[in-house]
Amino acid sequence: MIWLWVGFIAIIFILLALDLGVLNRRPHVIRAREALLWSLLWISIALAFNFAIYYIYEHHWFGIGIHIGHQLDGKQAALQFFTGYIIEKSLSLDNIFIIALIFSYFGVELRYQHRVLFWGIIGALVMRGIMIGAGVALIQRFEWMTYVFGLMLLLTAIKMLVSNHEKIEPERNPLIRLARRFFPVTKKFHQEHFTYRVNKRVFLTPLFLVLLVIESTDVVFAIDSIPAIFAVTTDPFIIFTSNIFAILGLRSLYFALAAVMNRFRYLKHSLVIVLGYVGMKMLLEPTFHIPTLISLGIIATILTIGTIISLIATRQEKNQKKQDQASPPPHIPKKNGIHKPQEKPNDAAISAHHDA
Repeated sequence: MIWLWVGFIAIIFILLALDLGVLNRRPHVIRAREALLWSLLWISIALAFNFAIYYIYEHHWFGIGIHIGHQLDGKQAALQFFTGYIIEKSLSLDNIFIIALIFSYFGVELRYQHRVLFWGIIGALVMRGIMIGAGVALIQRFEWMTYVFGLMLLLTAIKMLVSNHEKIEPERNPLIRLARRFFPVTKKFHQEHFTYRVNKRVFLTPLFLVLLVIESTDVVFAIDSIPAIFAVTTDPFIIFTSNIFAILGLRSLYFALAAVMNRFRYLKHSLVIVLGYVGMKMLLEPTFHIPTLISLGIIATILTIGTIISLIATRQEKNQKKQDQASPPPHIPKKNGIHKPQEKPNDAAISAHHDA
């Protein structure tokens, strides 16, 4: 079993090395078309691994699905992986908006954002591995942790519904305070570098502070989102791999959608409903089991409805603006070449007119 984990992590680091070390070695602005192609590539890799999950569990490599993890066949494992991937991928959309606000706050150039997100994902791989391992251990040891995770998801849904991400205060971030306490920070960016040496003294650059803020944001996001997949499966390998593939495509998804996120205004409400549904599913699981396939259909339907309503609302608002621009201004009669509103005749003028 250990070789299966080692092999998967090795594949991920090879893909990341190819990403930054070969294909994106030089900092450049990632346009929407390139980002969409990268998103399709990462999604295709995730779907290909979904087929690998089916094969691994169907043939029980290294005893997985029999002696290791839960008793699952290929179909069950593949469905759980895909459902978990969809949940984590959809919940990451809220994180994209926060990342965009962070970059805007610090004024990070577009060509350097890819590098920050790349190293942010490296940190996320480690942090999520630790958090998933802790979550699985808690659920296996204490059955009542399912109720705790369910309540956490309901609280997260409420927080997402009432929260306002438009106000970013990185200076209150404990990691930023800690970094400033032990290291001096330069006032300006130094290209794509996280550190800068002056007279043999190491300075942190603002780009490193951006990385710290994004890392801490991902930790909070992971605490909110990881419990959701426990409503689908408690198999550690499926949980970890579906999470990793969901965040691997986060960078390209950010560059593809960050500029148009305002068009999906009601998608956040869909995510709130998804979190609420998953939380209720976990609370009801001990007494009422909902099959994974039905959960997948419900989640997909919620996300689809939210997307369609958002696009319709955006189109209606756009058409309304065109109508407002095309409508002529109200006619105001002229007097001595000067526009003057027409006065309402008074009672004396009306009486004189009738006398005449």
